[in-house]
This record gives sequence, structure tokens and C-alpha cells, in this order.
Amino acid sequence: MTAPLTDIPLTTIDGETTTLAAYAGKVLLVVNVASKCGLTPQYAGLEALYREKREAGFEVLGFPANDFAGQEPGTDDEIRQFCDLNYDVSFPLFSKIAATGAAIHPLFEALTHAQPEATGEGPMREKLRAFGTPNPAPGVLWNFEKFLIDRNGHVVGRFAPDVTADDPRLRAAVEAALAGD
Repeated sequence: MTAPLTDIPLTTIDGETTTLAAYAGKVLLVVNVASKCGLTPQYAGLEALYREKREAGFEVLGFPANDFAGQEPGTDDEIRQFCDLNYDVSFPLFSKIAATGAAIHPLFEALTHAQPEATGEGPMREKLRAFGTPNPAPGVLWNFEKFLIDRNGHVVGRFAPDVTADDPRLRAAVEAALAGD
């Protein structure tokens, strides 16, 4: 039997050990992020959504990952500085992890198992075919895939990398989770 999602050990970008239990009672949007990706400007939308909804009990949790085309090569310090300087990121960031592959972090293994299909799946996968075979489902497709966790620690949504923070589907799911629906 695997550990509950909230008990999986995590490390913050500052090197502190924690778990998702530290965010008990909050709605979480877990995102695998990267600094050198065509989708990197999504940091701005994620930060805006976080600032808009955090008072209601919402957290964006950023997990840098270098799984796709080496688009997150930096150290934790370099990643934090990049996020501070370029996007004024105030939501929590974690130490770099693997979101897919043989070294997948247990958090992303649990997330993809709990929610094997992503909303918005399709256009991004087709674009990636031009560069080779995309990561097969249910694995994380690319940087900026998003997993929505409700206040009770259940994965209630998953969104393809090209579904942005202002996409009506993601916003509706966040609102529903915040309302407890």
C-alpha cells in the first residue's frame, strides 16, 4: 500500500523537509515548472491566480523538473532567483524533482495514478509529435502540467500543459474545489 498523498516527503526550494499535510484544508494546484520552456510565461498567470485566490485557501505549489528537453537545468538557488526576478513568484516552490521517467518522484507517481487523464489533452501532445514520440499517458506530458487537489487531499483535476491559469476549465475547477463541490 502506498502512502497517502499528504504523507509523501517533499523538500522546499530552501531545503526544508515537509509534506502536503502542511497545506491541510487548502485547495492545491501542483505544477511541474521549468525556466527555459516556451510555456515558462505561465508563471505570471499562476502567480496572478495564486494572489487572487490565496485568501480563500488556495495554494499553487511549483515543482521544478528537468524532464523535458533539459528545460530546467539550474540549481534550486538559480531557479528561485529566476522566479523572483522574472515573475515575482510568491507561491511555494520546491526542490527540483523528476515528474516522469524511471526516477519519478513519488508525488508525481501518485498524482498521475490518481488522475490518469488530463483536461485539455490533445493539442499539446500533437504539437510534441513533431519532435518525436511524446511521453505516453498517463505520464506527465510536458512542463506546466497541473494537478488540482481538494481540501481533503483528493486529486480532483488534471490539466494539460497548454491549459493556462486563466483557462475557464481550470478556473471553474478551482472555484468548485474552493466551494467544496
